[in-house]
Amino acid sequence: MKKILTLSALAILAGCSSTSTSLETEHAPLPIQQDVDLEKYVGTWHEQARLPHRFQEQCVADVQADYVLNDDQTLKVTNSCRTANGSITTAIGEGRLSSDIEPTDPAKLEVRFAPTWLSWSPKVWGDYWILKLQGDYEYSLVGTPDREYLWVLSREKEADQAVVKELLDYAATQGFDIEKVERSNQELVSGVATAK
Repeated sequence: MKKILTLSALAILAGCSSTSTSLETEHAPLPIQQDVDLEKYVGTWHEQARLPHRFQEQCVADVQADYVLNDDQTLKVTNSCRTANGSITTAIGEGRLSSDIEPTDPAKLEVRFAPTWLSWSPKVWGDYWILKLQGDYEYSLVGTPDREYLWVLSREKEADQAVVKELLDYAATQGFDIEKVERSNQELVSGVATAK
């Protein structure tokens, strides 16, 4: 049975809710991917690597995110992962263009997993920045301007590890601590997920 949890496998939770404006004073400006087409970006992404955080501790395999673009240009976000006992946990959230950026840029998004009635509060929205894309939207490097959150995503479960390394190396040049990065497991052993 699926559990609905307030986790974000591939998007930032409310715990990462500091605005990008305040963070600019603590970190160098973080470059983003130019000319992102959200219609091409949506779909299913598989996590290949991440900086570890408490809300993903139960995720040991098959971490993925599904994005659907709504007519109003918001995103429906469905994140899921497999736990150590083989069950699937799922979180459903919303994405939107960052409210702190003028003009808006599709590479700078905000995501929330809090209830809809709390969506008015900026504290429930967290940054989701598309830092770099590889191939024809085949790989994505996602992070936050505070350098606390980082993910490498791919369209296929089986990723080209050379591309993953290239994206992580790029993240290191932008101030992310890739020594702490965990590689993701997209395989199951005897029907039960195990972390690599």
